[in-house]
Amino acid sequence: MRLLIVEDEKRLALSLARGLTAEGYAVDVVHDGRQGLHRASEGTYDLVLLDIMLPGLNGYRVCAALRAAGHDVPILMLTAKDGEYDEAEGLDTGADDYLTKPFSYVVLVARVKALLRRRAQGVGASPVHVHGDLKVDTAARRVFLGDSEVVLTAKEFAVLEELVVRAGQVVSKAEILEHVWDFAYDGDPNIVEVYVSALRRKLRAGLIRTVRGAGYRLEAGR
Repeated sequence: MRLLIVEDEKRLALSLARGLTAEGYAVDVVHDGRQGLHRASEGTYDLVLLDIMLPGLNGYRVCAALRAAGHDVPILMLTAKDGEYDEAEGLDTGADDYLTKPFSYVVLVARVKALLRRRAQGVGASPVHVHGDLKVDTAARRVFLGDSEVVLTAKEFAVLEELVVRAGQVVSKAEILEHVWDFAYDGDPNIVEVYVSALRRKLRAGLIRTVRGAGYRLEAGR
């Protein structure tokens, strides 16, 4: 998988590049919007990490130009800005997901892997997963059960996201640890059980099924 990082904070860009290279990705880095648009337009990348505040062209304009030209590469927008207006604008220009600085590297890796899985599975750019009465919007980071919104912490959402993109499949504790806490996590692996229990309390007890000795499976719901 080839990733393009378009980020003018050089230390951050190089740090992300080193980490993602260690994850097994081929990573290129550019530091301004015009060069980012040129490189992304080549069509050789599987995902673009795109900062919003860039010299030359900002991330919104780069994203809009790529979509207008018919490029469907997944785009994960990175920004120091915050607020619903910025998020809406980023998603309206065609971004697939949105991450506000400062962010956890673990969360970034989980988002990257989720976007790449959706692309590989042919799901396209749709960030909304619906299973029975459960709806998970991975771009807006919102969860609904029936007509009611359920508020989750960042880690709870990341665990649920890992389950929902593989709904009906068994996801092992080790896989959840890798995607949510990353391969370097050396704490208690039972932390996964803590977050699964929290999700069951907030959602519905039978929604996440424990498969003894194997992991967890998200059921279809009502």
